[in-house]
Amino acid sequence: MPTPILIVDDSPIARKMLIKSLPSSWDVEIKHAGNGQEALDAHRAGKIDIMFLDLTMPVLDGYEVLEAMQKEGLNSFVIVLSADIQPIAQERVKKLGAMAFIKKPASPEVIGSVLKQFEVLHNVHPKKTLRADL
Repeated sequence: MPTPILIVDDSPIARKMLIKSLPSSWDVEIKHAGNGQEALDAHRAGKIDIMFLDLTMPVLDGYEVLEAMQKEGLNSFVIVLSADIQPIAQERVKKLGAMAFIKKPASPEVIGSVLKQFEVLHNVHPKKTLRADL
């Protein structure tokens, strides 16, 4: 069974780059969200095990998504990807429940390392299942 993940970024190009950076042998079902509100809606609508979350987005930013997830008890493993690498931003997202912070653009090696470090690299198979329903 594929691991359900949600990629949240207002840039379609950034979402595509992230998909290409995921381990090729990881069997995942990928959903997309272009802003924080879409991310929360997708999370509420179905199971999301892992969320890759940008911080700077329209409607709701990444901080607001993390705050809403805490308030609503929405659980998933959140990895923040952002160009804002200031220590205060990293501290804030971790206090809000993010498990990891990766500087954009993320390399496949860094993403793979974080997934292995936190032991969330499950369902390793020869293909990815892609869904673009958002």
